[in-house]
Amino acid sequence: MIDFVVKRVTLAFATVTGIFTFVPEAFFGKYEWITKETLEQCEWFARLDAQDVNIIISRLMCFLLVCVVTSFLYMAFLKFRSSITIKGQNYSIIVEYGDILEKRKCKRVINFDECFTTQVGNATPDINPGSICGQYLKLHPDLDVQQLISSAQIIPAQSKSKYLRKTRYDSGTIVPNGDDLLMAFAKLDEKGKGRFFSRDEYLECLDWLWKELENNYSENDVCVPVLGAGTTSFDGGAGASFSQQDLVDMMILSYKLSSHKIKNPHKLRIVCKKNIGFSINDIGK
Repeated sequence: MIDFVVKRVTLAFATVTGIFTFVPEAFFGKYEWITKETLEQCEWFARLDAQDVNIIISRLMCFLLVCVVTSFLYMAFLKFRSSITIKGQNYSIIVEYGDILEKRKCKRVINFDECFTTQVGNATPDINPGSICGQYLKLHPDLDVQQLISSAQIIPAQSKSKYLRKTRYDSGTIVPNGDDLLMAFAKLDEKGKGRFFSRDEYLECLDWLWKELENNYSENDVCVPVLGAGTTSFDGGAGASFSQQDLVDMMILSYKLSSHKIKNPHKLRIVCKKNIGFSINDIGK
């Protein structure tokens, strides 16, 4: 709220300064808010010049009007803004609303679990049909991830998954599939549920992902969903999950701190869903 008020007043002052600079003072003197006779009725104001007083009142009314108009315009801007850009030294991050599966002319990161499970269903070890991965698999029913892994010569992790001791890949590992970058993301627990056992594991995943993207963005923008905003759980002191707002902030901070970047003019684009309790206007606050 304080930030909104500060920006509103700043915009109002900037606008009014421009008006007062280019609009002649005589314009403000055209409006008679108070007469000389009225001033003379009050001993304190009797010596004041009526025209000077009317100019001052006109300027105050102008300022109040500008405040009201800029407030409404700024509120409308915040309500309908669909993206925000964060710029750094030779890199840019765009956080935007949208559906990553509808994004074009970019590399799209599609997050799987650490074993690249492709079975879609409602059982705990299955891929949720409503998740990004689940929707992607429905659109690509003939997807052969193991063939892609073999073609890209991706080396599996040394340790096995907690779920049925399956072959797993380090979280953040990328498997190219045309313009799509299939990503090993959540680790699996003994029941096959995607889970990060600590926040540090999540941050390590992001750190590895940025390195992988630097090697695979191929002179394109890269679109990434809000990683962890679905059914993935988090253990540790922070509880079972983070809000989408927290996850976006962690992704941005992790990317800023990483030595691996997508270089300008190409951008990292974090694609968010419009949810209650999340707003791109609150990013970084």
